[in-house]
Amino acid sequence: MCLAIPGKVVQITEEGFMRMAEVDFGGVAREVCLAYVPEAGVGDFVLVHIGFAISKVEEEEAQETLSLMEEVGVLEIDGR
Repeated sequence: MCLAIPGKVVQITEEGFMRMAEVDFGGVAREVCLAYVPEAGVGDFVLVHIGFAISKVEEEEAQETLSLMEEVGVLEIDGR
């Protein structure tokens, strides 16, 4: 089974030929590759699997998923 986590793109950088982003997952930031989602921009929400953004998602869907993950104890979101 695979798990993709939604997060918000907060910064984008170019590293050689690779477009990378800092993505915030409810208070935890990680570096993510944007190769599969070149249209993603700062402020967008993306689904991330093993360090790669695999699709863009609407903010409402991302927030709902993060809340459900927190509710079942899979994720702890800062400030909640």
